[in-house]
Amino acid sequence: MSFEQLQPASQQQASVYLPYTQGSKRNFLPYAIGLYQKGVLEGHRKIEGSENISFVASWNIASLPSDLTRCRVQFDGNAELSYEVMMASFEFINFLIEIIENYKRYRMTDFSKVFYRKLLRIDD
Repeated sequence: MSFEQLQPASQQQASVYLPYTQGSKRNFLPYAIGLYQKGVLEGHRKIEGSENISFVASWNIASLPSDLTRCRVQFDGNAELSYEVMMASFEFINFLIEIIENYKRYRMTDFSKVFYRKLLRIDD
């Protein structure tokens, strides 16, 4: 799936998440919700000094911003390299907004460092 082909959510769907989204991120909100509703994303984790590692992220689709979303990320097609994290759907959608912003800048589909710290429970 290409971000250029991503269908934005309706204004009505996006308005539910507006209170949870700040500033310029609101411009990407309908697209992030459109991506969220797909329930899956393929990308590459950038590794400094090495080749990038492919990943597939999949998640359940919640109906309310405060509902929990369980996201599972599998790296390199290896079941032993699978990780799961749960968070409120509005928080996950904010991570999807970051993915879209970064893709626009760098043409790279990858989660932020903050997401990976949460996924790998580094700050727990």
